[in-house]
Amino acid sequence: MFDVNHIAKLARLGLTEEEKDRFAKDMTNILDFVKKLEEVDVVNTEPTAQVTGLENVTRPDQTSHRETEETRRQILANTPETKDNYIKVKAVFE
Repeated sequence: MFDVNHIAKLARLGLTEEEKDRFAKDMTNILDFVKKLEEVDVVNTEPTAQVTGLENVTRPDQTSHRETEETRRQILANTPETKDNYIKVKAVFE
């Protein structure tokens, strides 16, 4: 049904004979299970995309405080180097 050597070549895996045998058994078990799933009668079953019922569980991005000019001044006063009211740091990329 499938060629272990071909799959290993596609995945660029160097497999020993023992690994090939184990992989073949594992794939056979997986494909047998999929075959069983295909036999399940789902004619009267409502299709679902997800089962939790949760929607939009993330929160919007919001700051916890407003930046004031005084806060900005204090931050810039505590940095080693600034440029045009921004903190200047060493280049990450050359």
